[in-house]
Amino acid sequence: MERLKTLAEWLQELEISTDDLVKQTGLERRVIEAIASGRYTTSPKQRERLGNALDVDPSMIQWGAPLGVDHMYGHGPQFGRSP
Repeated sequence: MERLKTLAEWLQELEISTDDLVKQTGLERRVIEAIASGRYTTSPKQRERLGNALDVDPSMIQWGAPLGVDHMYGHGPQFGRSP
């Protein structure tokens, strides 16, 4: 099975610019840049549009943040001392 790649990796591999992707998908540039950097959660329709524009199955694109989320214990300082 082929390794999943981020949108940024697909753009680099296929030598497609962000401007080209904006034209092909109809999505705003800032949205595409946020998706490529992992700062935006895409809808299923957006995933389909991006996959079609890249000629790649959307399941081959790694969606979401590139780093894991750190979970913290407690409720924060507003509730007093955390365990």
